[in-house]
Amino acid sequence: ESGTGKELTANYLHKLSKRGNNPFIKLNCAALPDTLLESELFGHEKGAFTDAFKQRKGRFELADKGTIFLDEIGDMSLNTQAKILRVLQEQEFERVGGSELIKTDIRVIAATNKDMKKLIKDNRFREDLYYRLSVITIHMPPLQERKDDIMLLTNHFIECFNKVYSKNIKDISDEVQHFFLKHNWPGNIRELANCIERAVIFSDSKTIIIDDLPTQYSEFIEEHSISSYEEAFDNLNKEIILDALMKCNGIKQKAAELLNINRRTLYNRMKKLGLE
Repeated sequence: ESGTGKELTANYLHKLSKRGNNPFIKLNCAALPDTLLESELFGHEKGAFTDAFKQRKGRFELADKGTIFLDEIGDMSLNTQAKILRVLQEQEFERVGGSELIKTDIRVIAATNKDMKKLIKDNRFREDLYYRLSVITIHMPPLQERKDDIMLLTNHFIECFNKVYSKNIKDISDEVQHFFLKHNWPGNIRELANCIERAVIFSDSKTIIIDDLPTQYSEFIEEHSISSYEEAFDNLNKEIILDALMKCNGIKQKAAELLNINRRTLYNRMKKLGLE
């Protein structure tokens, strides 16, 4: 799905590989018409078409010895797909309007939010290119299927936006955490990031509260009141907390993350249970 972090994952795959010190070049295949896409991918020679006033290197050439990330590859035309397949098979190509064969040594990471099997069945995507690309496939689940990631991502985005807006936000309130864990996040990680950015901008304290969140969430928040969260809080018993602390070597911050609760919530519960 859109917003699940495909580009971020591709970037990490590149950085952690032996090609990590070489270029990481990305291109959104859905953002350009077919004629411009070919020039972006393969480059062009001077005079190849109107406005081609000088030679220009394409993304495949710029990515040599590195990685090229082709986002939304399911939107690419069959004609361009055929040319991509040739690059993958022969590891060479020509610039638009040129005849010189250019060798390239690249890793290709492709992403799509489309049903590729259906595109193949409808003759809108080449089956041979699909199998050439899908040697290793990584499924990026929507955020609602990755609830364990929500608080980790929240802390990450707070840290990022603190730097951008010169803030010193330390935490989120119990109500905000309750909302974050209940919400389905149809916009996935991108929606969560936008929500936290807005909250960081408007927060007047070191803790993000419900009133700091965008107004479009107000109805959802009213429907999912804090009472059910308080019930879950009461069910957080001594054994569960002690087990989490043991697994985290007594580090409370890590235990709170493991339990998917706010750090302050853990402290309050430990105090109530006499575990300080």
